[in-house]
Amino acid sequence: MTDPAKVRRHAERIRELVASVVRSQIKDPRLGMITITDARITADLRDATVFYTVLGDAAAQSSTAAALESAKGMLRSTVGKALGLRHSPTLTFVLDDVQDQVKHIDDLLVQARTADAEVQRLAAQAKYAGEAQPYRLDEDEDADTEDDEDDTPPATDRR
Repeated sequence: MTDPAKVRRHAERIRELVASVVRSQIKDPRLGMITITDARITADLRDATVFYTVLGDAAAQSSTAAALESAKGMLRSTVGKALGLRHSPTLTFVLDDVQDQVKHIDDLLVQARTADAEVQRLAAQAKYAGEAQPYRLDEDEDADTEDDEDDTPPATDRR
């Protein structure tokens, strides 16, 4: 079993290496404004997943994915040499759609705020269906039940 700290260190190193190589060595014109956001590696150090974001539309994202796919061999050999592992991990590139998820969550929060404001507005105008105090409060009834109770505590069996 591989040490989890070692796996995290290798994953961080893979992220740094891929970002450095993408920035300095890959000269593919299809490569857009890319940011390597995260890398994860399996416990056996054989497979690595690299997450990235691309600034631009869907066409820029697809062309960047194609550029990364074509440079995968060079990236894998660079990562393998730098890590000094027996087997170079296979690299899989995954588009990180964090920005889309953030926008979706922001939209949901705006909808929730709007719905809460509507509920508050309706609650401010609401009136009781019956009386304000629907329960009957009789002081005479409370006084009668107090007199009937015995003030002595119940006997307990002490052994």
